Amino acid sequence: MTISEGQSLPEATLMVKTAEGIADVSVTERSKGRSVVIFGLPGAYTGTCSNAHVPSFIRTFDKFKAKGVDEIICVSVNDVFVMDAWGKQTGATAAGITMAADPDASFTKALGLDFAAGFVRGAPRSKRYALHAVDGVVKVLNVEESPGACDISAGEGLLQQL
Repeated sequence: MTISEGQSLPEATLMVKTAEGIADVSVTERSKGRSVVIFGLPGAYTGTCSNAHVPSFIRTFDKFKAKGVDEIICVSVNDVFVMDAWGKQTGATAAGITMAADPDASFTKALGLDFAAGFVRGAPRSKRYALHAVDGVVKVLNVEESPGACDISAGEGLLQQL
């Protein structure tokens, strides 16, 4: 079942690379008392993800901050080292976006936003989405119909709804 607006984000642990090493990030703790944007995508270094989705949040980062968003988190079913390298390569890390790995897809599955991608031999991937949560409760959720589309889940699409 897919999460919907008005529901609480599920408890899950994501992974981020820090200067000190790998850190576990509790979604519940990270969103408690805060305004957060989370956008998920099928995979690091893929066409639409690299050329449209991540850049849309780099472009809109300051506008989200001006609307009171405390953090923007990019989530993908990849390992933490891939997300770290991809964040540096795209400029997302320098822009202030948190690049978080969901290596076993537990967060993605808990959201109900996973799908089996044939191009990775059935391994779970994330549907393309963007959500805004306040104090852990989803206020806006935009899920693309196709993993190749990046319209309602783009930074500009979500920003218009805040």
